[in-house]
Amino acid sequence: MDFPSARIVAPLLEVVDSVDSTNAELARRERSAAQPDFAVLATLDQTGGRGRLGRTWSAGRGAALAVSVLLRPRRIPADRLGVLSLLGGLAVREAVAARLPGREVAVKWPNDVLVEGRKVSGVLAEVVGEGAVVLGAGINTAMTASELPVPTATSIAIESGAAADPAELADRVLAAYLGALGPLVARLEDAGGDIESSGIRAELEAACGTIGARVRAELPDGRVLTGTGLGIGADGSLRLAVDGSAEPAAILAGDVTHLRYQ
Repeated sequence: MDFPSARIVAPLLEVVDSVDSTNAELARRERSAAQPDFAVLATLDQTGGRGRLGRTWSAGRGAALAVSVLLRPRRIPADRLGVLSLLGGLAVREAVAARLPGREVAVKWPNDVLVEGRKVSGVLAEVVGEGAVVLGAGINTAMTASELPVPTATSIAIESGAAADPAELADRVLAAYLGALGPLVARLEDAGGDIESSGIRAELEAACGTIGARVRAELPDGRVLTGTGLGIGADGSLRLAVDGSAEPAAILAGDVTHLRYQ
């Protein structure tokens, strides 16, 4: 697998035949020796992928693209690094939407991308060592209906209805993703991590299907809140109009479910 289109966008791209987790492997490499900024590791056969909250993520060989990017955001404060996960989702959304014109493709806060309400991708950002972040994404590219892990998932191939070579499709999606991610990270860095002055906050809110949706948020402390998504905070938090409360809540971490998709 050569991935010629993606390699033009990211010269430091390495495509491996198989790996347990692109995030874990890139983190191992970083801990062994400092990796260059925007080093990219990708595969079409990830055997032990991880999502948020320790969940596993797996797919048949060739069915999904797994990609991790090593970022060194020197001008983004530590308390704003969580925003990088949102940028990953925004970039995946752009890449997927380019393959599915006319379909509703939206970000679900904080780290999923949905097509017509069905999950096509998940994003996971992990801080590694001093000043490095590994940003991983799993994108269901050529997955068939019989390969879907849950009924609420989907793939680009399913939604497009068009046959495509798995490697060629993954190459084009990866090129679009990396081509969108690089400028987003640069804009955030130029703004010192400020998503408002960078204009990224407005883009996030326009792309986020959680805003205006009825949701249930399960928080790390065990609380469960229901309400309506209001917007994205300056720190990347979800602003939630909580049922029965006059004051909106700012959620920095949690498991969010769109109730209309249950």
